[in-house]
Parts: sequence; structure tokens; C-alpha cells
Amino acid sequence: MRRGEETESATVGRDPEGDDPDHLSQPDLDLRDSESETEATDEGPDLPTISTQAAVQSALLIVILVVGIYFLLPKFAGFGDAISTVGTANPFWVGVAVVCGVLSFVTYIALFRSVVGGHDFPITIREAYEINMAGFAATLLFSAGGAGGVALTYWALRQGGMERRSVATRMVGFIALHYVFYPLAIVVFGILLKTGVLSGSTADGLTIVPAAIAGLVILIGLAVALVPSDIERRLKGLASSRRLGRVLGALAAVPATASDGIRLALRLLVTPGKAGLAFLGSIGFWAANIGILWASFAALGVSVPFGVVVLGFFIGLTANLIPFVPAGVGAVDAGMIGTFVLFGLPEAEVFAAVLIYRLIAFWLPIPFGVIAFVQLRTTIKGWKAGVLPIDRNPASDMAAIR
Repeated sequence: MRRGEETESATVGRDPEGDDPDHLSQPDLDLRDSESETEATDEGPDLPTISTQAAVQSALLIVILVVGIYFLLPKFAGFGDAISTVGTANPFWVGVAVVCGVLSFVTYIALFRSVVGGHDFPITIREAYEINMAGFAATLLFSAGGAGGVALTYWALRQGGMERRSVATRMVGFIALHYVFYPLAIVVFGILLKTGVLSGSTADGLTIVPAAIAGLVILIGLAVALVPSDIERRLKGLASSRRLGRVLGALAAVPATASDGIRLALRLLVTPGKAGLAFLGSIGFWAANIGILWASFAALGVSVPFGVVVLGFFIGLTANLIPFVPAGVGAVDAGMIGTFVLFGLPEAEVFAAVLIYRLIAFWLPIPFGVIAFVQLRTTIKGWKAGVLPIDRNPASDMAAIR
């Protein structure tokens, strides 16, 4: 299918009788943009930007937070010098942590390609790499759980020809699959620690309370999945006026899109041929990140019970949701440090281990993300000059590794 040709558009509506999740999304919507929208500008108006002032403010805030947490706080609290403790790390275990870091991105990209790519939107491994690594770098400029990465990914998919609602639905599905095992892990390991099946703290504040909150999050997600996909049409039909109908339809668009995305994620998990990659991508990402943290502790000679390292990782990572902190810098560090100190681990080693984890999981990949962003702009210009992903023949392009 090429731009300008009069062909039947590929829709992404639910196929209740089909088995291909690539066709699951909002019904009655075209995955592609109209010609006027996709060719309106070279790169489109949605490219995430940040002002020089905001960039300088973010950089200063990051420096203050990092210096305060890793240089000043340990000395004031009498925990010793975290930086000098890092110097005692075993190089072998640091290397293991780096390998786990690479695996975390491999699994993340595989998950993205399985949800967002497919028959209707065949992107190559290289293109998926560029989108995700560039999005990772963009998280440094924004707070609240990676909003910058979401904005950049949205922009890239729109430039590839995907319709707005379809982008939103598939990104919700990707995020749902990416995070589904996050609350599940907190519930499972919280219960296992509390009941003594796994060794570690049994304090309610570190086990049952987080498990209860995570369970509530799971229930909310399942409730959203029950929202009818045609709720906008239903509300418009109930409105007494056309204006009120438009308002109600606009308000219903968010839960309807979220519902479509969550159902897409659930369908992927039970579809043969897709479930394996979905599970591998989601579980593999979290397992690799926990592996980085575990290897960081091992590099310092600290033995951490398995249940403690898993639960401490997830509880500490919730600090990434704190707004106004670029990419959770400082907040995640402090959250993890505080959690593991509460679990009774030695303070100096906790500071050093979390620092090693953040260096490998967050800071080390950023240069690669910046390079990928430059490469992505070039790739998108190539899309505009040639064939958009939406127009490709999936039989040939999905197998390509460029």
C-alpha cells in the first residue's frame, strides 16, 4: 500500500473472531494518517522540545540531587563515603551488572516491537532500537515516570504514518504489558516475605501494605479494561444536545483508549505466537534490572536475600512517579536507598550499590540514547522521502534487520 494509491485502508479495530493481536485496537479507525496530515511538514509539529532555560534548570537540579544524595548525605548521616566504597567494587560483578543492563534494553525493545510493530506497522529492529533509545534519553528532560520518552515515541509513530488514536491505544497496550508484572511482583513477594516463605523483613510497612496498594492498582487496571470501547458513541447518544455530546465524547475518549490498550495487552498475553515474546519482553526487562541491582550488591560483597532485592527494587522505584524531578533522578536513588536501609542492609554499602545500579541502568545508556535520537531524525527523513512504515509490505520488511 503506498501513499496516494486508492486502496482499502488497514483498520485496527477489534477482530473478535481473529487471532492476530496486531489488529486489536480502537474499532472503526484507520491506522494510517490522511495524506494531508502525514506530509504537512518534514518532521511534524509534535517533536518533543525543551527550552534552554528548562534544560539548564533540569541540569542544575540533577547536579544538586546527585551531590546531595551521594556526597553530602552519607557524611552528615555518618554512613561513610559512598564514592570511595564504590571504588572497592569487584570488577567481575560490575561486568555482570553491565551485561544485565544490555539485556534490559534488548527485552524492552523486543516488547515494543511485538506490541507496536506487526503486520499493520512493520518496523525493523534498528528502527525500534532508535525509537526506544531516543525515548530513554528524553526521559532525562521530563519527570513523572518517563513522560519525555512517551512524547518522543508518540512523535516517532505519528511520523511513521500511524493515526493518533491508534498510537495512543498501542502505547497504552505497551505500557500495560511493560508494567503488568510490577504490581504483581509486589503482591507476590510481599506475601512471601510476610509469611516467611522467603527470608527477609516481615514488617507490614515493607510487605503487606505495599502488596495491598499494588493489588488495588491491579484491580483498577482490570476495571478500566471493562470500559466499553464504544462508550463515546453511547454517551453522545445520551446527550440532550450536540454540544453536550461532543463534550461527553471527548471526556470518554481517555478511558475508552485506555480500555482498548489494556485489552490489547491482555490479548497479546494469551495469543499463540505473541504470548512468548510479550512475556519475555516484560518479565525479562524487570528481571534484568533486578539483576543489575543484585550484581551491584554482590560487587560490594553484600549478600541480599532474593525476596528483599526484588521487593526493595520495586518499592524504591515507585519514587520515579514524583513529579518535577527529571527522570526520577535523585528520587529513585533516595527511594531505593531508604527502602534497603529499612530492610536492615548496611547503609554505606546500600548507598554505593544503588549508585552502581543507577550508573549502569540509567547514566551509562544516555549517550547511546542521544546518538539514537540523531539517527532517528535521519531515519524519519528517510521515511518521508521514501516509504513510511505504515506503507510497507510486512512480509519483506519485518524480516529486515538494518
